[in-house]
Amino acid sequence: MPTALQIVLCTVPDQETGGRIANALVTEQLAACVNIIPGITSVYRWKGAVEQDQEALLLIKTGQDRWQPLQERIRALHPYELPEIIAVPIHTGQTDYIKWITSCLK
Repeated sequence: MPTALQIVLCTVPDQETGGRIANALVTEQLAACVNIIPGITSVYRWKGAVEQDQEALLLIKTGQDRWQPLQERIRALHPYELPEIIAVPIHTGQTDYIKWITSCLK
């Protein structure tokens, strides 16, 4: 693999917010692609109470070397006090797609 890649997961309150964040990340070459998955239900503990909300999930394809600026940009655009921003490494993938991701981050 040409560079270490990852998928960053980030929940957002709605598709509009997700689109705004996705557009900024791709435009600024912090991500090659962002999928917006609407209509997820999140159940979580927040400030001592169990909460349940409808959200959208962002799947952000990026390089591990983009982690710091990417998370800073998400934090700047995100309306949540503590947004979910977690990454999982991409260990392997279709060669041409991996090359495409890498080329989008230059």
